[in-house]
Amino acid sequence: MRGISRSSLAEVTRRLDENVLAPADAAQHAVSLGGELFEVVALLGGEHSLRRWLADQANPAEKKTGLIGQILEGKTSPSTVIVVNDVVSQPWAGPRDMVDALERLAVYATVASVEGTRLDELEDELFRFERIVIAQPDLRSALTRDGVAPSHLHALVENLLSGKVSSATLALVSEAVTRPRGRTLEQALQNFGQLVAERAQRYIAVVRSAVPLSEAHQERLRALLTRKYGREIHLNTEVVPEIVGGLSIQVGDEVIDGTIAGRIAEVQRRLAG
Repeated sequence: MRGISRSSLAEVTRRLDENVLAPADAAQHAVSLGGELFEVVALLGGEHSLRRWLADQANPAEKKTGLIGQILEGKTSPSTVIVVNDVVSQPWAGPRDMVDALERLAVYATVASVEGTRLDELEDELFRFERIVIAQPDLRSALTRDGVAPSHLHALVENLLSGKVSSATLALVSEAVTRPRGRTLEQALQNFGQLVAERAQRYIAVVRSAVPLSEAHQERLRALLTRKYGREIHLNTEVVPEIVGGLSIQVGDEVIDGTIAGRIAEVQRRLAG
């Protein structure tokens, strides 16, 4: 979470859940709420003086919320104003932390209509699209070309994914493509996937193997990793014939390399030393 204040983040997340997403019909408007919050993230990203002033702890919270009201009145839903007010009222270490927190809440709102096993599907859809982008350089080039209007990129994503993925996945992929915020497309997709997993209170394990893993093998591996990390694990599996045999497992920054290729490389390193 880099330097984001855990207490501030916990508070704005609690208020999002209680004041905005708690109503019975909130799920129907979740994706549109997320879209409006992403628009505010983009606004603050382009207005350095504004975001710096809003993140300055010396400025009174009531002045910050008053300014936000003036800026967003008539342009967004009342729910969006509530969420943004909650964020700017919290103490943050700096402008980037504040905007990162707002982006996090935009993701949380976007996936609010997705529950249970459908969250697994959303995580899988984000991961599969990331793998497709990596495997198809021409597609990646089309999605990341400089100077292309965001509306054109959004239309391209719509043509690629509409009807094939959930509305939440479509919204997150479109955001990653049109406004990556200084990240590569792959990094933006990975970030959103991690935030979805955090929302579901679990970790993502990227598992690479030479051949596809059976359902039984995946269940055993998921159970082992759940015990190891003390939290539910979502598996993203990838077949990589080059690793020869065994498994490579990455959870966050930790990599467990049990592949034959990895063992050979380790022996070679030791011999070279």
